[in-house]
Amino acid sequence: MGSNSSRIGDLPKNEYLKKLSGTESVSENDPFWNQLLSFSFPAPTSSTELKLLEEATVSVCRSLVVNNPRTGNLGALIKVFLSRTKELKLSAECQNHIFIWQTHNALFIICCLLKVFICEMSEEELQLHFTYEEKSPGSYSSDSEDLLEELLCCLMQLITDIPLFLPYTSKLVKTLLYNFIRQEKPPPPGAHVLPQQSDGGGLLYGLASGVATGLWTVFTLGGVGSKAAATPELSSPLANQSLLLLLVLANLTDAADTPNPYRQAIMSFKNTQDSSPFPSSIPHAFQINFNSLYTALCEQQTSDQATLLLYTLLHQNSNVRTYMLARTDMENLVLPILEILYHVEERNSHHVYMALIILLILTEDDGFNRSIHEVILKNITWYSERVLTEISLGSLLILVVIRTIQYNMTRTRDKYLHTNCLAALANMSAQFRSLHQYAAQRIISYTCRHLRRYVYVLDKLYFPHYHCSTLQHCFSTLSDNGEELLSLTCSHILRSYASSLFSLLSKKHNKVLEQATQSLRGSLSSNDVPLPDYAQDLNVIEEVIRMMLEIINSCLTNSLHHNPNLVYALLYKRDLFEQFRTHPSFQDIMQNIDLVITFFSSRLLQAGAELSVERVLEIIKQGAVALPKDRLKKFPELKFKYVEEEQPEEFFIPYVWSLVYNSAVGLYWNPQDIQLFTMDSD
Repeated sequence: MGSNSSRIGDLPKNEYLKKLSGTESVSENDPFWNQLLSFSFPAPTSSTELKLLEEATVSVCRSLVVNNPRTGNLGALIKVFLSRTKELKLSAECQNHIFIWQTHNALFIICCLLKVFICEMSEEELQLHFTYEEKSPGSYSSDSEDLLEELLCCLMQLITDIPLFLPYTSKLVKTLLYNFIRQEKPPPPGAHVLPQQSDGGGLLYGLASGVATGLWTVFTLGGVGSKAAATPELSSPLANQSLLLLLVLANLTDAADTPNPYRQAIMSFKNTQDSSPFPSSIPHAFQINFNSLYTALCEQQTSDQATLLLYTLLHQNSNVRTYMLARTDMENLVLPILEILYHVEERNSHHVYMALIILLILTEDDGFNRSIHEVILKNITWYSERVLTEISLGSLLILVVIRTIQYNMTRTRDKYLHTNCLAALANMSAQFRSLHQYAAQRIISYTCRHLRRYVYVLDKLYFPHYHCSTLQHCFSTLSDNGEELLSLTCSHILRSYASSLFSLLSKKHNKVLEQATQSLRGSLSSNDVPLPDYAQDLNVIEEVIRMMLEIINSCLTNSLHHNPNLVYALLYKRDLFEQFRTHPSFQDIMQNIDLVITFFSSRLLQAGAELSVERVLEIIKQGAVALPKDRLKKFPELKFKYVEEEQPEEFFIPYVWSLVYNSAVGLYWNPQDIQLFTMDSD
């Protein structure tokens, strides 16, 4: 490049680049390197800029691919860089900006070259290019020096600022985490050497921005990077690159006889305030400030990668999980997660799934389930269905999860998603406290939605010729608010044959489900008439109804006196629940619900007609005290625990690399070369 090159258009004709990629060998001691590295070309800060740079220099890079086996110039350039890194600290202390500037430029050129090498050749061929020397064509070094390994170690040393002879696995993980925590702003445009340290940056922060990208490119051999599509501007590219690199390292598969050391480090690190000794069996342990980590995680949940990091820490590091569950400001963490779920239409499915699993992990703890109902929130502006001037965190969580289930059932129809949503609600149900009237109403109305849907499907199964097409149209087009109108106009139709329908169902129920299951599995013979689509939904609808009834039952059994609004909503819809009293699939779980409906209906009847809402709630509160608890049948406690699939890498590895492709700063990879995931995947 040289001191005169500062524009992309000049690069293909640059004499120094031509010499580097030509047929002439250049010794690592040649003055040529000082001339090559004395350029003021700014490093790309976006994938678009890197694409333009790559297109301008592709001919130079390909010439080097052809000639390097004879010249060994790539190895010479790397050796020049390695020799300079040994004097970086001294240069920084002496404020030798020119030396640091040239070292940064050497790393930048290596980064660009390796990027093209990775695209043009196999991993085995790439490794050979690190061994070629100035000899006969295609010859390579016979000594044991591994230049690639030395380069990687050097880059890790630059990032972690530690001596090479120390173990660097835990130091690297710790440094990447602190890069994420600090969210350091990048140097101003043009300040690519050594900026002033007014913001508390590290000694080599100016170089570190270049090093992070250089390390990332070298480390992701054969991987993918950011696509050229517009992405939100990142406040800290270094933090973003560090987080992506950390996630890639954490999701590397284990070797045959050695577990992934980076994952071990993530699983075992502790709080800086924890003075207990590390077990000798933990080889990669370190300590980090949990308060700073918690704050950063709360503030960065708008990105997939930050949510994935939170999931990884909660699921794999018991120290982090215990610390977070003991926090008294959990709303700072939970609210961003709820926002992700609330805006499910705008998020990719993986991000939503990770957010939901985080909630499921949190709800495994009874202390969390109790404390969230004690946190009162005011004016939740992003919740648009209803003005929420004051609501507990627990009630808001219920509203958002039910909304997510409803969206899934009507749009994506992902069984795992609604199963995990219901599991989170079930974990919370025994600790429901002072539910907001809207949260209580949504629990009951969502259950009723599926009860009516269930009757409708059975109507289609047993009375297909008399089915009202208008009813089908209503169910498919009306929103949740419109269901009230649907219930009023059609309830007399449903009640007219509900009893006979359930009587028939009690005799044929198992056969119906068996037929539906066979249809799902495609096991019907060619002579059988396949059941229509609505019949295939029968199992799913019944599972949802059963779980929602168990959630309501768990709340009534464990905390009836704390939830008058739930009893009120239940009584308001009692006609529909009473129709399912003798249903063979729900009869056992309906016992307590039916008892509560009967008990409180009797007390309301005794109080007279034309009761106000306030009076009804007062009667409910009095009745909750009077109702003997031993009359409610005890059921096993609802508890669900998240467990990863047997081969989680099949999900996480493509997911992490898709994040790299979409989110990495200053990296461009040809989408036609992507093989690990589909380009239209979320």
